[in-house]
Amino acid sequence: MKTKNLLLGLALLTPVVASAVKPAPVEKKPNVVIFFIDDMGYSDISCYGQRKWKTPNIDQLAENGIRFTDAYSASPICSPSRAGLLTGRYPARMGIQQVFFPGNYTGIPQKELLISELLKTAGYKTGIIGKWHLGSREKFLPLQNGFDEYFGIPYSNDMAEQVYLRGNDVVQYHIDQAHMTKKYTEEAISFIDRHKDQPFFLELAHNMMHVPIFCSPEFRGKSGAGLYGDAVLEVDWSIGQVMAELKKQGLLDNTLVIFSSDNGPWLQEGPLGGEAKPLREGKTTSYEGGVRVPLIAYWKGKIKPRTNHDVVRNLDWFPTLADICGVAVPDSIRLDGYDISGVLLRGEKSPGNVYAYFRNNKDVTSLRVGDWKITLPQDKIVGNFWRASTAAHDTLLFNLKDDPSETTDLFHKYPEKAKEMTKAIETYKANFGPIPPALVVWGNDQRRELQQQRHKAIEEAKKRGIKSKKDEVDGFIEVK
Repeated sequence: MKTKNLLLGLALLTPVVASAVKPAPVEKKPNVVIFFIDDMGYSDISCYGQRKWKTPNIDQLAENGIRFTDAYSASPICSPSRAGLLTGRYPARMGIQQVFFPGNYTGIPQKELLISELLKTAGYKTGIIGKWHLGSREKFLPLQNGFDEYFGIPYSNDMAEQVYLRGNDVVQYHIDQAHMTKKYTEEAISFIDRHKDQPFFLELAHNMMHVPIFCSPEFRGKSGAGLYGDAVLEVDWSIGQVMAELKKQGLLDNTLVIFSSDNGPWLQEGPLGGEAKPLREGKTTSYEGGVRVPLIAYWKGKIKPRTNHDVVRNLDWFPTLADICGVAVPDSIRLDGYDISGVLLRGEKSPGNVYAYFRNNKDVTSLRVGDWKITLPQDKIVGNFWRASTAAHDTLLFNLKDDPSETTDLFHKYPEKAKEMTKAIETYKANFGPIPPALVVWGNDQRRELQQQRHKAIEEAKKRGIKSKKDEVDGFIEVK
C-alpha cells in the first residue's frame, strides 16, 4: 500500500492517509491470532530480561519468530491503546482520551472501521475473548463492531459489576477471577476448533496483568516471586495451550501469531504491578516504560527468527493485516500505522521511524524520530509508597539507542539536533489535524454533594444539642 513507499525521516511527520491496499497474492487466506495482555511490562517476560521467573511458551514464540525491541502501544492506558490496535489510528483522533467506565455511557465511535469489520468483508470469522474496554453499552460491544463472537468482561477487572458476557448477553454475574485465565483459554481453544476450516481472526485479550491480580490454585506459588509472577506464568501457560491447539489442528503454517501488551506496567501497585526495566516509568506516562511494550510476531515458515530494532507500533497491525489478508483499506481512512508486512516477511526496514507520544491522549508531548526523542516540559509526577516521583523538567532530548532509561538530557549538548527535533514536533503537531472532544465524560454524579449534605446536617444538629442515636437501641414489649 501507499505507506510502503513513504520516505523515512522527517517526511513521515505528516500522518498517513491510507490509499487502497492492493490485495496480496495469496492462495489461502491466513489466520490471525493476537495475544493482547493487559498492563504487562516490557521486562515481565524472560525473553525481554525477566530473571525471577521463566516464560517458556512466550520465549518460544520469540525464538522462532521476530522479537521487536522498539515497539510501541498506541497509548499508556487501556481503552485508548485498544482502540489504536483495532483501528490503526491514534486514539486522540477518536476522542478516546481516558478509559471507559460502565457509567460513562460512551464507547468507540460507530464511524470507526475496525480490523474485525474489514476482515469480515473478506470472509473471516472474527472473535474476541477477554477484555474489550471500548464501551459496555450494547451498541459499543464487539458484536456491533465486526466481531462474530465475544466472551469476556467488557471492561477492566477492577471495575464495578464484574460480569461475563457472551455476545451481548450477561451469562454469569458472579465471577471467580481465579479461574478467569483458564476460562479464556478454553474459549480460545473452542473458537479455533469450531472455525479451523475457514479463515479466522481471534484476539485473546487477557485481563491479567491488571489489578486485582488473580491466578488459579495450580499456579499459586509457582513463580516463587509472589502473586504477580504466578499470574504471569499462567498467562504464559495459556499461550502455550492455544499454540498447541493450532499445532493439533495443523494450522501453524497458515497462522500469523502476534503477542503484545496494551501498555506499560502499573508501577504504583508495587508487587501487584510489573516491571519495565531498563525503561523509565510505566503505565499512564509518556516515558518509554509507559508505551514501549514487548512485541513478538510468529508465522511458521514465513517469518525468519530474529531480533528487530526498528521503530514499530501496534498501530501498524491494521494496515499490515489488511495487506497480508488481501483486503483493501478505503482511501478515506487516515491511518497512523504503517504496513510492516515487508519487515515480517522479507526482512525490510520499517517504513515508519516516527512515534508520537500523547501524555493525555490529546496533545503530542513527545516525539521519536529514529533514535532521538524530544519531550516537552512537564510537571512533576508524584510517586507513592512503591514508586519514586519523577522530577519536573524543561524540554528534554534523549538518544534512546544509547539511553533507553531517559536519564541523560542532551538538549544543550547537541543544539542542532535539539533545533531539528523541536521543529519536528512542532510540524507533527501542526499536521496532526483537529482533535475531537473527549468521549469519556462523567455524568452528574451526586455522591459528593450527598456526602456534603449529610455532613452539614449532622454538624447543624450537634450545634442544636441533638445527640447521635447510633448507640440507642429500640426494644420490644413482650406480652405474656
